[in-house]
Amino acid sequence: MTISEQPSAAASRAGTWGELLGREHLGAMVVLAGGVALYAINVYVTISLLPSAVADIGGERLYAWNTTVYLLASVASAVLVGKLLAGSGSRQAYLIALGLFGIGTLICAAAPTMPVLLLGRAMQGAGGGLLAGLGYALIRSALPAALWTKASALVSAMWGVGTFVGPALGGAFAEFGSWRGAFISLMVAAALVAVIVPRALAGARAEAQAEPFPLVALLLLASAALVVSVASVIATPLVSVLGVLAGLALIAAFIGYERRARVRVLPAATFRGRSRLRWIYATIAVLSMSSMVEAFIPLFAQRLAGLAPLAAGFLGAALALGWTSGELPSASASRAVTIRRVIIAAPVVVGIGLVLAAVSMRADPGGWLLAVWVGAFLLIGAGTGIAWPHLSALAMSSVSDPLEGQKASAAINTVQLVANAFGAALTGLAVNLGEPDTLLAAHYLFGSFALLGVLGLVAAVLSQRGQD
Repeated sequence: MTISEQPSAAASRAGTWGELLGREHLGAMVVLAGGVALYAINVYVTISLLPSAVADIGGERLYAWNTTVYLLASVASAVLVGKLLAGSGSRQAYLIALGLFGIGTLICAAAPTMPVLLLGRAMQGAGGGLLAGLGYALIRSALPAALWTKASALVSAMWGVGTFVGPALGGAFAEFGSWRGAFISLMVAAALVAVIVPRALAGARAEAQAEPFPLVALLLLASAALVVSVASVIATPLVSVLGVLAGLALIAAFIGYERRARVRVLPAATFRGRSRLRWIYATIAVLSMSSMVEAFIPLFAQRLAGLAPLAAGFLGAALALGWTSGELPSASASRAVTIRRVIIAAPVVVGIGLVLAAVSMRADPGGWLLAVWVGAFLLIGAGTGIAWPHLSALAMSSVSDPLEGQKASAAINTVQLVANAFGAALTGLAVNLGEPDTLLAAHYLFGSFALLGVLGLVAAVLSQRGQD
């Protein structure tokens, strides 16, 4: 298949895992999934290593900026995927992304001070955002449409891999007092992926159109997340309400701007007539936001259940495990009616998991209650996982124009990153409103985020109404 073919025709049958991982496509999948795995592992490695790094080079006051700088750089670079593909082509674009990530990782490994580490984190974020965006954008050009769903599932499953490998890798190096070694190992891994890129992506002829940088749209998105982040730090009821309202207003301003802008972050089809693409992206955004509760699970596990850091970390990994466990089997579904039901059911499952987590939070829980926590976190992850490959494939196949299709694919990652940033700010706000009472903070977090199940259900239902 060529990229100019109609996706619906090429996707008339569902491809198999054997086809996806066979000789013809294995190299491309190693590269695309490997890039996202590097991004995901780096996130969790850094979280594990930061305490050791601060003890060595100082800069505790800048601790939180490690995540902020990384995330903002990722969002900024993610919207450049189309421009990079247009100017450099598939293989060169991927090598540039790996190069940025590798250089940033090297700077982190050699950083003598926290400001230098932040510089490395910014470059890592820029490279990582490109890798994650290319991971979706190149699926469309590197693979036949019949394999898009399974390829999306495999690429997204790398976040589950990162959740397990990241803490284990970071913890091992930190245990032996060599936090810099973890960054060096990531740099070596990036170099190994780069070696196979020229051959693995030889058949990927991504069509993309060079466009100016969407500065206004990006500023609106970043401001929305930053406003809520500031409100979460102050965390008084009035400031919190005003912060959330301001953030929502900025999101609305972004949507309004995108409707009429010449240079967009999202494809033009998102706002055309009765297009369901907008609701596909909305469902992706809500599910992505719900997964951000994962960041506080280890904290609650340590403070409420008295678990050791390692055990608490793996309890937090239950959400990612649920995501991967739900995603891979679901990717094999091919009947249209089954896919519709799965997508609509997904936010319901997420909402049930969040409600279960909210009502089961107790101090000093027994073994049975800890089992309920694990079940709740698995449900939250599984709800997102079962729908993710189908939502990704629908977004990729929503438009027939190759240039718009490339932007639709890359926008999956952009929407996810922005939703993660906004969701992270909201989780901080909910938790800080409950502090210093950790139990109250847990109730606030899981209880308030359960509302996302309702919003997600509305978006999911609308995403399945009619065709473009």
